[in-house]
Amino acid sequence: MLRFFSAEPVRLSWGIALMRIITGAFLIFHGWECFVAEKMNMYTGWFTDRHYAEPAAWAYAGKIAELLAGTGFVLGLLTRVAALGSIAAFAGIIFLLGDKGKIFESDQHPFLFILISVLFLFTGPGALSLDSIIFKTKKRRY
Repeated sequence: MLRFFSAEPVRLSWGIALMRIITGAFLIFHGWECFVAEKMNMYTGWFTDRHYAEPAAWAYAGKIAELLAGTGFVLGLLTRVAALGSIAAFAGIIFLLGDKGKIFESDQHPFLFILISVLFLFTGPGALSLDSIIFKTKKRRY
């Protein structure tokens, strides 16, 4: 019981994995909209209203970045690369489409995705990841 209240992590790798998989599922949900013409027309309209060149390309790039980052998170595959993609996509939403960085107002949702992605950028994938299988290294003895 005392360990629960201590500053020591409890099952850190598994906690990170749980957060990574749930976050990835949300990103896949959002990214999957790239296959829904009605949604993509709406997102393209947002870029059109702001007079961006190639508004459809911007809309699809953002949604595909969300889909790929989400897939990377769920699988724990290239997790840090997926985190960078997620950070870029949501920074674009905040600063190109949103209210220009009003993270305490209407841009809280994308900003939270950035914060969670920064967590994975620094911690890695945690347990249950393909990264741990592919990039397995020998433990160093010091």
